[in-house]
Amino acid sequence: MIIRRAILVGLLLAAVAAPTVRDAAADEGMWTYNNFPKKLVEERYGFAPSDAWLDHLRLASVRFNNGGSGSFVSPEGLVLTNHHVGTDCIQKLSSAEHDYMAGGFYARTRRDEAKCPDLELNVLMSLTDVTAEVNADVKVEMDAAARNAAQQAAIARIEKSCTEETGLRCDVIELYAGGVYNLYRYKKYTDVRLVFAPESAVAFYGGDPDNFTYPRHCLDISFFRVYENDRPARTENFLAWNTRGLQEGDPVFVSGNPGSTGRQLTLAQLQFLRDVRYPWLLKGLKARLKALADYSARGAEEARIAQDTMLSYSNSFKAITGYQSGLTDAELMARKETEEMEFRKRLGADSTKRKKYDGAFEALAKAQKNYAGFHNAYNLLESSFGLKQSRLYDLALTLARLVEESAKPNEKRLREYRDSNLESLKQDLFSEAPLYESFEKTMLAQLLAELRDSLGASDPLVEKVLAGRTPTEAAAAYVGGSGLLQVEARRALAEGGAEAIAASKDTMVQLARLVDPAARKLRKRYEDEFQAVERQNGALLAEGRFATQGTTTYPEATFTLRLSVGKVQGYFEDGLPRRWYTTFMGLYEREAGQVPYLLPRRWLEKKRALRLDTPYNFVSTNDIIGGNSGSPVVNRRGEFVGIIFDGNIQQLPNRFLYSDAVGRSVSVHAAGIVEALKEIYGARRLVRELKLSK
Repeated sequence: MIIRRAILVGLLLAAVAAPTVRDAAADEGMWTYNNFPKKLVEERYGFAPSDAWLDHLRLASVRFNNGGSGSFVSPEGLVLTNHHVGTDCIQKLSSAEHDYMAGGFYARTRRDEAKCPDLELNVLMSLTDVTAEVNADVKVEMDAAARNAAQQAAIARIEKSCTEETGLRCDVIELYAGGVYNLYRYKKYTDVRLVFAPESAVAFYGGDPDNFTYPRHCLDISFFRVYENDRPARTENFLAWNTRGLQEGDPVFVSGNPGSTGRQLTLAQLQFLRDVRYPWLLKGLKARLKALADYSARGAEEARIAQDTMLSYSNSFKAITGYQSGLTDAELMARKETEEMEFRKRLGADSTKRKKYDGAFEALAKAQKNYAGFHNAYNLLESSFGLKQSRLYDLALTLARLVEESAKPNEKRLREYRDSNLESLKQDLFSEAPLYESFEKTMLAQLLAELRDSLGASDPLVEKVLAGRTPTEAAAAYVGGSGLLQVEARRALAEGGAEAIAASKDTMVQLARLVDPAARKLRKRYEDEFQAVERQNGALLAEGRFATQGTTTYPEATFTLRLSVGKVQGYFEDGLPRRWYTTFMGLYEREAGQVPYLLPRRWLEKKRALRLDTPYNFVSTNDIIGGNSGSPVVNRRGEFVGIIFDGNIQQLPNRFLYSDAVGRSVSVHAAGIVEALKEIYGARRLVRELKLSK
């Protein structure tokens, strides 16, 4: 199961330049749609996608803003994604009386389709280069912080102007470590309704033991529908299905939103991840999983409430462990060191260039050492992995900052509070999704314990936050004295403005206001001393790559739409062949009568109705990473043949160095989806809506 939450995808983001076409190995490449290598694909597979083919696939592709991908599969707004991408909505629609995670969900009529409380879907309508506009006010004499400030002000103006002119969501995306900026224009859907989801037991069959492995036997899918004006949206660009036309060796294309990669990070940046960031993340994830396991042990309802967060954390723990395995592999690191040495030799063709580019490597190394000194504090107080993992605290901080930031000029605000982002921010802030007091207390207690242990009990801020209490006692007081569990209380504070926030007796708002000054200070330090330095010097190295290797490159992943090409292909593991597909027969052979190999009752009762030799899951060499969850897999005719849901464990180090020797992407086969919908769930209405190829 690929990392699925935007906040967890965000843990790993790093925008850096990527290899050239001639350096790319086999099927390497997460290509932007405005720079897809048609000639390379034609040379490799005898097929060159036309502009019309690419446009159709782009407009049929969907981004789930909570951290995944999907696709339109009917002209009436029907969207397919993974179950683990849809889980956020499925969980929020569930209750103690109706647990759709355990029992599944199927809307037998349009009236039964259930509206997600805060889900946003994006479709990329167009993208254009705005590098010149972003850099218009950048001066040669500026230091990194001033340069970054000028660029961010320009980005704010560009996004606001675009949104006002088009009515679309407009995001300026940094590519090639700041060497290039593209403006992405998205059509946004906020009325999204759940249509179908299987039981989590079959969607995530094999549980954590099978996660990032192969063979797999998962029905990791869910269907949603987008609405406009309370009617199903008309979606002219959708994917017809082909349940038969897939053979080993066939080229397949994956269109999705990979979160982040690090293939052109310098050696110093890789060492920082290995020695500082990943160990810290793994330690935090391990502690939180323990806290949530204890919470889940209290009872069935607590286990239901914690399930989604535990799945997300356990998946992230395993993914980061896999990334770390690459960075602790001596051979991989030696290859990265050789790559860097060769690159520096190419850059140092003359003394002027050598001095300029050597300075960039040195500045990046210095920035890593500097960041290491405040990494923990910044991430606990300001990043999405820290205190903001408490939903109640995140809401309180958003409210406090919203009234303060709204009073500033648009280009002076924190990015998430700019005019172009406010609609999405408010949808999340005023979500009707249920919140659970007991769960909030558990999460906040764990986060406060991490804050105390990381910064020290004598830290002035820690002393103020805890006020002589244990983390558990402090969390109980902060959550217990807050009314923000109720949407009405949030709206009242937002409408009351700065005076209401300043006078508020809400304990969670008071906590947010107590922490905010320190968090803002750390954010500014991060942006000025680390992020700005990485952008300035990363852009310089990108310039060097363009100068020495040409501009036919793909940028690192940025949770924006990309297209990868690969082929359906099995592999050998420990001398044993791994066939390119699994079947329903293999699923039932693994059934053991106990979790995680316990099939839902209906799957046992309807086994005889299935064609057991139907392909179920399959593997390909497509280049993917977290964020690609739910991406459609299409054949050369642009027909849907499968949906990405995972990669094997050998693929995880591809984050830094691509190899298709053993690493594989794992998908649910279109034939397996249709067979299960028909014979297990009796979802004939849904199947009829899918346009199946003859």
